[in-house]
Amino acid sequence: MIVTTTKLFKCAYGKYAIGAYNINNLEQTVGLFRGCLDSKAPFILQFSQGARKYTDKLFLEAIVRAADQVYPEAIFAVHLDHGDEATCYDCIDSGFYSSVMIDASHFPFDEKAALAQEGGPLDKNGKPGGTKEDARLYNNIAITRRVADRAHAKGISVEAELGQLGGVEEHVVGTVKLTNPAEAKDFVTRSGCDSLAVAIGTSHGAFKFKAEPGKKLGLHFEVVTEIKKLLPGFPMVLHGSSSVPKSEVDRINAAGGKIKDSSGVPEEDLAKAGKMGVCKVNIDTDGRLVWTRVHRELFRDMPEKFDLRDFGKPFIAEYAKMIAGKNQMLGSAGHLEEVRAALKKA
Repeated sequence: MIVTTTKLFKCAYGKYAIGAYNINNLEQTVGLFRGCLDSKAPFILQFSQGARKYTDKLFLEAIVRAADQVYPEAIFAVHLDHGDEATCYDCIDSGFYSSVMIDASHFPFDEKAALAQEGGPLDKNGKPGGTKEDARLYNNIAITRRVADRAHAKGISVEAELGQLGGVEEHVVGTVKLTNPAEAKDFVTRSGCDSLAVAIGTSHGAFKFKAEPGKKLGLHFEVVTEIKKLLPGFPMVLHGSSSVPKSEVDRINAAGGKIKDSSGVPEEDLAKAGKMGVCKVNIDTDGRLVWTRVHRELFRDMPEKFDLRDFGKPFIAEYAKMIAGKNQMLGSAGHLEEVRAALKKA
């Protein structure tokens, strides 16, 4: 059953966080559904812009539609991760997505900030040299407001971002800029978003906590605490939250990989965030590591094999195991029937 993130967050707020997992192919999709049903957890299935371009968005959408039929007991949201304005509209108009993320965090906060910044306003592509009209149209609040209005007209939830994460993942490249709690309430009120991705020190990719040498490493929970005071009950989101387990990296390297100096977010920190108003935790890199570890080891140990199904089946099982473990850690495991009952009452 596909539902909005807003409905899931109402069930989760202050109790646990819901895992949001990026999907690129059939094997990941099957493993995700199996892992979430094994752990009896609601979940969020995410497509990045890169995933939608990997083959074609229609292939991915068809796979998930099929999974919804094969696993009718599952409860989940279908979410666009890190979308630009045009991609958000494409997803909203498709009639398939229940939630979109508009990431305009690289634009100035509002029109006033756009006019005041060094180098002048940005144009629609985020490049310097824009006009006063660009300042009005292309700032974080204005862009998010347009997407929210269009999404809400179709009953779709909207996630936005304030502040910036570090690291690199697909087309997202950033330098850490912590969310300013004093701006959060103003942003939410003026933009109309339903949840807010906050920057508290996480980074994209497998090499986290590298962006601010000499400054505090790890998560800035004080930012979450302050935002919660200003916006009680409003759901927050953590991006870049893979734990990048050393055991996975070591096994990959032992099977011929060359991943060096990787680091991730401690799982105990993610579990803590789930009780502080963080309702959604994005996990992508950890799934990529499982894919890489399984295939490297199997290619090494079974060099005579050439049937892709001999490698796909073990990956599905290992990915499902990882997903179930993440749900246990986040606290969402075991809540599936509770969420189902809440949805029936709503």
